Amino acid sequence: MWEMSAVGYRRLGATGSLAAAAGGWAAGSLPARDPWNLWVPHGTATTAAAAVLAYAGLTLLLAAWWGYGRVAREAPVRETLTTLAWWTAPLLLAPPLYSADVYSYIAQGAMVLEGHDVYAAGPAVLDPGGPGGDAAASVGGHWTHTPAPYGPVFLVLAQAVTWLTGGTIVPAVLGMRLVAVASLVLVVWALRSLARDRGRSESGALWLGALNPLLLMHVVGGLHNDGVMTGLMLAGMVWALRGRWVVGSALIGLAAMVKSPAAVALLFAGVAVARTAAGPRARRVAMGLLAPGLVAAAVAVAATLLTGTGFGWLRTQGVAGTIHTALSATSDLGLALGELLHLLLGTDPDPVKAAVQGLGLAAALALIAYLAWRSLRGRPDPVHALGLALLALVALSPMVQPWYLLWGMAAVAATAAPAGRVTRVLVVLSLALPYETQPSGHTPAYGFALAGAACLLGVWLLRRENSPARV
Repeated sequence: MWEMSAVGYRRLGATGSLAAAAGGWAAGSLPARDPWNLWVPHGTATTAAAAVLAYAGLTLLLAAWWGYGRVAREAPVRETLTTLAWWTAPLLLAPPLYSADVYSYIAQGAMVLEGHDVYAAGPAVLDPGGPGGDAAASVGGHWTHTPAPYGPVFLVLAQAVTWLTGGTIVPAVLGMRLVAVASLVLVVWALRSLARDRGRSESGALWLGALNPLLLMHVVGGLHNDGVMTGLMLAGMVWALRGRWVVGSALIGLAAMVKSPAAVALLFAGVAVARTAAGPRARRVAMGLLAPGLVAAAVAVAATLLTGTGFGWLRTQGVAGTIHTALSATSDLGLALGELLHLLLGTDPDPVKAAVQGLGLAAALALIAYLAWRSLRGRPDPVHALGLALLALVALSPMVQPWYLLWGMAAVAATAAPAGRVTRVLVVLSLALPYETQPSGHTPAYGFALAGAACLLGVWLLRRENSPARV
């Protein structure tokens, strides 16, 4: 592969990011209605050309990221942060890319603002002419009548953005992008802190965990709230490992009140408490198992009462699992087995699929418990174990989206061995998964073909050069 300087890779990536953002103005996840007439549909030819431009830009960005991995470990942190700023800047004013989820966020914020129960109804209850009406009209069909699967902390953020912008599409989306950028800043701080505390390269951690195009496109471009969850969760682990476990547990509790998978981090914060607390081993283990969870539970109750959204989030956590995604191995296996038994025996395929999904989650919980036990005994590091646990949860979840990989990747980025197998797998997946989704947010068949080709190319390049994994 060609050689460039760090500045050369920075410029190449910025060019790619600019092209991806420019293509998004015609091929992105455009709203159904925009009173400002900025993000409006174009003709078929223009949209197709813009999609090609966006894919070309994504490819340049991925190539630049791969190349920057060759120099990131030795690069000064300031240089890597400058590169991150260059690659992020073109996305700031772009329409939503790769997902229409932000319209659900804005509509749900409007629902909270108007006093609707977001855990009992979907955005369809909003007045089409009121705040959030344009966002509700832009929500994907399934989600129009679906209750919110998010916690009250995120909903109050969406409510604040909707209130400040009046729910007008362009300002509301840009307001949510400010939230996404703030989450990126928090991820960067946590990555640097975790890497520095472990004597690892801060630039290397930033390369995999923050500069990664999968994060830039789906958190900054796509505005997914997984960035908020990940930033709060990692910040909580930083404080927990520095002995401030009450603060750390509270931050993890806030993260879980954005998206519930962050609650896994409480177990590993507890491991950190048990490993450093004084007293008999049984007392330390009991404290680790109970104390962080109690703090987080108090935060969850307080957040729910203060925001006034109610405790409906306890019953809507499985909402997303009702949607079949092709990246979920357990859903695919359960569906295939259910259909086979239906053909052979005439049985209902849905219970079979649900059973396989349940077994997958049970296996994930067992792996999480095993990793916590191993970490309690000394290896691996609690943050690294958390990263592996979240990756296992994603791999065995009944619903998997490309950006879910970010949950565990940031933790692994700060702790993994430079040339370790997990790092290599994450590098290859980071090259492949951005292709799976169109800039419009749809997942066409050719997206899987492009992702498969990128995966094969990544494996070949790793074997040939063995360079990106060195960071």
